[in-house]
Amino acid sequence: MKPLAGRLVIAVALLLSATTACNNDSLPPAAGYAPVTGTIFDSATNAPISGAVVTMDTVLTATTDAAGKFSFDKVPSGIADYSVQAKGYQTLAASTNIEPGKPFALNLTLSTQPHT
Repeated sequence: MKPLAGRLVIAVALLLSATTACNNDSLPPAAGYAPVTGTIFDSATNAPISGAVVTMDTVLTATTDAAGKFSFDKVPSGIADYSVQAKGYQTLAASTNIEPGKPFALNLTLSTQPHT
């Protein structure tokens, strides 16, 4: 029974030493977030596009308001892929670099879909 108790003490000590090394201070800068805001415009008229869906990194979505504006409070820093879709317009997809803690403005224009 005593050898089992000794093993248990060693296992608990190893577990505690492993978990105490984990803290937020040791996370890389890429683990930060930044707010992203922007406006979506029509490329021909420069009018704001209402109802466009903006997607960041396939999980964050926002819909533009009547003024074509959207916002995300916290986007993970690093390379962010985004797309913008609106009825009657070509989908726009690209990526950008989001720096931790620095607000980022993403103002874009969409072209209408060609008539077929």
